[in-house]
Amino acid sequence: MDIVIAIIAGLVGVVVGGVINVLADDLPHRRGPQMPHYPDGTPRSRLAWLGLLAFVTGQRESSLEPGSGDAVDIEPENPVPEPVSDLDDLPQEPPPSRFLSWRHPLIEIITGLTFGAMVLAFRDEAHLVVWLVYVAILYLVTVIDVEHRLILFAVILPACAFTLIVGAVMPEGDRTFMNYVYGGLIGFALFFAMFLGGGAFSIMARHNEVAFGFGDVMLATLSGMMIGWEAFIFASLITVFAGAVGAVLYLAGRMLIRRRYRWFTPLPYGPYIVIGTLVMLLFREEVQDLLRDGLL
Repeated sequence: MDIVIAIIAGLVGVVVGGVINVLADDLPHRRGPQMPHYPDGTPRSRLAWLGLLAFVTGQRESSLEPGSGDAVDIEPENPVPEPVSDLDDLPQEPPPSRFLSWRHPLIEIITGLTFGAMVLAFRDEAHLVVWLVYVAILYLVTVIDVEHRLILFAVILPACAFTLIVGAVMPEGDRTFMNYVYGGLIGFALFFAMFLGGGAFSIMARHNEVAFGFGDVMLATLSGMMIGWEAFIFASLITVFAGAVGAVLYLAGRMLIRRRYRWFTPLPYGPYIVIGTLVMLLFREEVQDLLRDGLL
């Protein structure tokens, strides 16, 4: 019976992954969610609304010719201003791809496997549904941050409101509503200090890239609201450690593949905050026991 429930949860996760893909396709371009479409704006058939089905049924590519009039209005991320004189002197934006990226089926598969595994592992957890919602939100944040280096207020602010409602209506264990409020405040204060430090470093290094974005500050605020202030302290330590490991692996990969590395290359930090949050959300007791055994 547990396997059947896990399979159903996995199928729900696949659908949720499809919703994540739709939001990740539209929100970074500052437009409201639309019906599933290809990157060039042409709508996808109902059978191809899920990326997984689009790939399986051979509908990864748009079937409409450009300029047919049936495409969704897609604005370029960095629109080129109209020239004063010679259009040929300006760099031209490449046309949007007509192919769905591999991100679409992968996110649906990953979300489905996550939901199924969580139902099996935490079937007696009273807050399981809330945890599944949190995971979906964090996956959406990760996809957008990795692809666009953006953490959107349009995602973070509603998510913060949701976490506060959950904390007020159904707090976990001995945690009170203020525990989650303090978590958000500590998350904001700690990562805002890092944001200011990163800005100061960029100024001193005379580098235009932002070392640590304000979106990361807002994501840390959401993290604190999700797990409470005590768990957030440990989550922040996990975040810093994971970020260091990720930076070293990225540097090693660049050196091995391209034999060179550009200093001050910005890397998305949001995924590491997500890692710390998920660890403390799902394995809080195990982490506490591990630390307790290490101190004794």
